[in-house]
Amino acid sequence: MPKFTYPIPLRWADADSYGHVNNSRYLTFLEEARTRMVQELLPTDETERRRHAFVVQQSVIEYKTPLDYRDQPVHVDVWVVTCRGARLELGYTIRDGEHTYAEATTKMAAYNLETGAPRRISAAETDFFGRYTAE
Repeated sequence: MPKFTYPIPLRWADADSYGHVNNSRYLTFLEEARTRMVQELLPTDETERRRHAFVVQQSVIEYKTPLDYRDQPVHVDVWVVTCRGARLELGYTIRDGEHTYAEATTKMAAYNLETGAPRRISAAETDFFGRYTAE
């Protein structure tokens, strides 16, 4: 399955009092990797960006093993589970070469922030997300 992989450096502030990366930080890791993946798809004009937005409907994270704070980055793999109509679902793995720390999914809706309403995913967006879809 084709995946987008983004290395995430860990920051001291990511760790809790036990020296583990706090569970709340995992959502930030997903957001950062997702944003980097779609960066080339985003319009440069702010008005067009607002018309071609995606909003998060649901995020689910399954924590596999604690991630201890360290100097080495972790890698976030992102791929497309579903892309049709107004719905986009992404899958994720947070990992390094030895461990999988978490698996996650995010359900999103294509959304026009100008009108405040869902919109259909465009052909260009479908083509872009097709790079990361196993179907």
